[in-house]
Amino acid sequence: MLIAAAVCPHPPVLFPEIAQGAAPDLDGLRAACDRAVARLGDARAERLVVVGRGPAERRFGPDAGGDLADFGLALGVGPAPAVLDMAATTGRWLAERVGLTPDGYLEVPADTAPERAAVLGAEIAGSAERVALLVTGDGSARRTEHSPGRVDDRAVPHDDAVAEALAAADQARLAALDPVLAGDLMVAGRAAWQVLAGAAAGASLTGELLAYEAPYGVGYFVAAWT
Repeated sequence: MLIAAAVCPHPPVLFPEIAQGAAPDLDGLRAACDRAVARLGDARAERLVVVGRGPAERRFGPDAGGDLADFGLALGVGPAPAVLDMAATTGRWLAERVGLTPDGYLEVPADTAPERAAVLGAEIAGSAERVALLVTGDGSARRTEHSPGRVDDRAVPHDDAVAEALAAADQARLAALDPVLAGDLMVAGRAAWQVLAGAAAGASLTGELLAYEAPYGVGYFVAAWT
């Protein structure tokens, strides 16, 4: 069953090597991620699984790694060859920052149906008696004039609702997120959050929102469920 979860964003600029001179801008966000992921270690789970967006539904074992080659950096995360997409690569990097090594990875495409996400989450939760999840995903990229996408007035209310659900460990509210609306708002984390919702069904966890920011016009959330 699921005993703990951490939710973190996966923007490339979370890596100081990519952010370079702007790296201090996200120091607080990185610190919040470290606190959330460290709690997974404190939970002493039998199995730690990273969940994040990918090009297809794919599963990898503990020997999977990724890299930042798409961003012009010869920086690897975990073993080569690089097979993980950016979200899972970020998850592995965040885990390693606090001394953890994930036992597996699940990547889910952006168009994953909520029902399929729930099934995947339940499967992970049932894979061991004590399971922890590290879920990576960003909010809307259409929040402000500085966002990657055109401004949409629905973006901030959508992200506010996600933040409230994460703060309350409200798996039902995450499970009810509309995939069409999330797609319109360029929300990268919807499918991964709904895997978490499926894993958390019946788990009676409590939540804490450690960060909710949008420094570059994209919603970033950090939360811990225990």
